[in-house]
Order: sequence, then structure tokens, then C-alpha cells
Amino acid sequence: MSSFAIYRLPHAEECTFIEQTEGEPEQLRSCRELNNRTGFVFAPFQITSDCPLLLIRPNRITHLQVGDFSQLDETVDLRHRHDTPCDDVSFSAKRNQYREDFTLFHQELCAHHFEKLVLSRCASIPISASNGNTNTPIQLFQRACEYYPRLFICLVSTPKSGTWLAATPEILLEGKEKQWRTIALAGTMRLEGDGLQGEGEQSTWSTKNIQEQRYVGKYLTEQLKPFVSQLHEEGPRTVRAANLVHLRSDFTFTLLNNVRVGDLLQALHPTPAVCGLPKDEAFSFILSNEHTQRQYYSGFMGPLAIPHPTSPNTHLYVSLRCMQITATHYRLYAGGGLLKDSIEEQEWQETEAKMETMRQLIEKNHV
Repeated sequence: MSSFAIYRLPHAEECTFIEQTEGEPEQLRSCRELNNRTGFVFAPFQITSDCPLLLIRPNRITHLQVGDFSQLDETVDLRHRHDTPCDDVSFSAKRNQYREDFTLFHQELCAHHFEKLVLSRCASIPISASNGNTNTPIQLFQRACEYYPRLFICLVSTPKSGTWLAATPEILLEGKEKQWRTIALAGTMRLEGDGLQGEGEQSTWSTKNIQEQRYVGKYLTEQLKPFVSQLHEEGPRTVRAANLVHLRSDFTFTLLNNVRVGDLLQALHPTPAVCGLPKDEAFSFILSNEHTQRQYYSGFMGPLAIPHPTSPNTHLYVSLRCMQITATHYRLYAGGGLLKDSIEEQEWQETEAKMETMRQLIEKNHV
């Protein structure tokens, strides 16, 4: 079966459909192997033999208007739906797992072993006609494009990864030739009431959120300096993503002559926005202690060096606000940055608010 990705850039009226019609995507062992490559990238949080970094080779590229998918083969909706073993865990068990993880993570933060740790979780929703949530993946993608014009919307399906849908606000790396940009995105608040009519410009940020965003911005500055020149930072500012707002700083820069994109990605991924600080130690701690198997959640995805007539040819986004579509369930993923003054119930509610981005697409009573 062929592999494909279909994506829509923020505020765009056009989607791009990329299909590999022969063979399976390449399985790469590190971000460095993306040097001088082209294709659609689908990278996990941790690159392993079970979750490799995948590169879809674009045998077929089609540009479509949002909502006009009549040219797509209907069989794309039936591909690569993996079963997963942990979908039947009860809500109370998942809630207890999160509480246990939070307690352990928080203890490490209070002991000053880490400045920040990101704790994630997943929730499963059965696919059932009685719940009115039997939409095809293509229909869910189309609905996400309609609901979330500010976000990068992407549906990816391969035999190795299964089928994933994301609606993410976070650029990891975007540009072409020598001119590039990335962002530091951290801090989260939910918009309610009259706040839903604007862009969150009236939001008042807590010290915890401001500090979390500063950690990410400082990290990016330090990581970028060996690779770039003319580094310029703007922000932070408040930006809206669905019914949430975040703090965002933008970094624009020029790659040095001897720098290749894969080398820069190796230095950036995973960022503190999905991992923690110090990064290497936080990454190891998360892999050893977090209940959730993140798989492709909090990795990154997007076109790499694929020519486009009106925009840069590389758009790599962090895989947030995403779900895996299995044979029997939708598996929703979300996480949040913990600092030593984090409160467990507030962090749980933040993950609930983030999952709402995907939940609205699949449950009729949320529409």
C-alpha cells in the first residue's frame, strides 16, 4: 500500500497531497540523515527501530483547494490503521497514571535536578457509529482545515507509523536556501467567553508561563548560534491556536555556509517545548519514567526541500495537538511543561484543553 501526507499551511486556501506510490518510506536513524534530502518528513519523539524517522518520497504531488478532495483516491481513507494494545485502559487508571507521573516529575523539579520537564499523556475514544464519530481520516482533515485556519493541518499515513492527524501551531524550522526561521512557543491559557472573539490580546500571563517561555527562547538562542548568522528575535507575543493562546517569540536567521539542515535539526529536536531542560538529561528521564509511549507525538512533520511556487520549500512543524487513528480508536495526545511551582490539577486541565482541539473533530456533541 502506498504512503501519503496531505497538509495545509496556516491561513492557506490550498492543500498539498504527497504520495509515494512505490515501495515504503525510507527509515532514517537520525536527523542528520536528512542532509541534502527531499521529501515529506515524519519524525518521532525518540527515533527507534519501532518508530523510525520516515521520509516519504514524493512520486505524486497534487495541489488542491481546501475542501476539494474529489481528485483523491477514496482508498486513502482505509490505509494503515494500526491496532494499539493500551486503548482499553480506564479513565480512572489513566488519571492515576498521570498523577503518579506528575508527582515523580515534580519531585525532580523541586530538587533542582531540572529547570523544566514536559509531561504528556494520551486518551482513547472508541470509533463507533453509535457515537457518530465514524468519519474517514480525509473528512477529519477537511474539518480541521475548516475549524483551525491559524494552524498547520496535516494527515500522514504509512505502513510503519499508522495514520496520524495533527493541527499544530509550532514551527520547528521553515525556509529555503540560507534564509530560515523558527519559533519559541510555550505557556498555555484557555480562551473563554468574550475572549473567543479575538486573538487573545487581552490575556494576562502568569509568572510560570512567562518563565517557561523564556526557557525555550534562551535554549533556541544558544542552540542556533553555532549554526547561523544574523540571528534576530522578536517577541514574545500572544498568539491564538484554536481555543488556546500561547506565548511566542520568532527567530529569523541565515545559515552559515557549511551548515546543512539535517545538522541543525539534530541540534534542535526535541526542543524544551516538548522535552525539558537540561535537554539531554530531561529526554532520558522522560523515556525512563513517563507512562505514555509518545511514538510520533512531539516529533515533527512536514515537507523538506519540496519546491512550491508561492512559499518556502521546507515547512517542518512540531507534532502537537495530534491523534493516531487506529482500527478501533482515536488516540489523542497532549502534554504540558512543568516547573517547580506547577500544580497537578491545573496541568491536567491544560492537557484536557489541548485535547479538545482533536476531540471537537470527532465527537458530535463537541461540534
